[in-house]
Amino acid sequence: MRETPLSNCERLFLLKAIEEKKRLDGRQAYDYRNIKITFGTDYGCCTVCLGKTRVLAQVSCELVPPKGSRPTEGIMFFNLELSPMASPGFQPSRQSELLVTLNRQLERCLRNSRCIDTESLCVVSGEKVWQIRVDVHVLNHDGNLMDAASISAISALCHFRRPDVAIQGQDITVLNIQCSVFSLAQKRRDPVPLSIYHMPICVSFAFFQQGTYLLVDPCEKEELVMDGLLVIAMNKHREICSIQSSGGIMLLKDQVLRCSKIASVKVSEITELINKALENDRQVRKEGGKFGFAESYT
Repeated sequence: MRETPLSNCERLFLLKAIEEKKRLDGRQAYDYRNIKITFGTDYGCCTVCLGKTRVLAQVSCELVPPKGSRPTEGIMFFNLELSPMASPGFQPSRQSELLVTLNRQLERCLRNSRCIDTESLCVVSGEKVWQIRVDVHVLNHDGNLMDAASISAISALCHFRRPDVAIQGQDITVLNIQCSVFSLAQKRRDPVPLSIYHMPICVSFAFFQQGTYLLVDPCEKEELVMDGLLVIAMNKHREICSIQSSGGIMLLKDQVLRCSKIASVKVSEITELINKALENDRQVRKEGGKFGFAESYT
């Protein structure tokens, strides 16, 4: 990744503003930018706008053989892509350090926290399971990609519906939404939502002046002058799913505890936003109204 460096004047201006508890966009130190969650026409497609940062998540599924060590569990796969469309600094077809870090954090947040019941994805033990794939595409980069990616991924997973299956002897038939199997008396089979235990969401904290100053949801320019970053993945039950510090600064126990308290408040607010967006989409589909990305911009 080729970062565009800040001039000395810009750097000094940003640091001076942070010392005076001011931010470029007028937010307070612990404020998030506006979050907008939009679902597409297909189940499992979601865009999240975090200020000017915009991320698209798409969930898909297919039947695959299970892993030998876990014959009764489905497979979760996460893939995050950084394209030059999002930022001139992103280089195509290259595994940058930022990309590897974001992928690992996303897997640690969603897969390692076991927020999804993978055993419910088993179709035939040792033979066929569902593989759930989450593709996250960064459409525009203006800082704090991790938070936007985690919100879009968990929202898309909650919105996703997989096809139902019919098992007759050794035959496994995937039932589409609009079709059915003759042996099932032509009954329509609705798609099946994923079994989700909880919704882990990442909250990022940027530290400046060796931990003296703290900002929530840093924008791109604030990330360029920060000394360290702390990312806490938490659910609304105040359970910490993962925590990662980068930048090489030493954080005190009191600083981490303060960040966890702030994160619990932010996660509750974001979870409520996601649930509200899901309910609105469900209501519009039920009433037969217009929905999708095109309708959200009209």
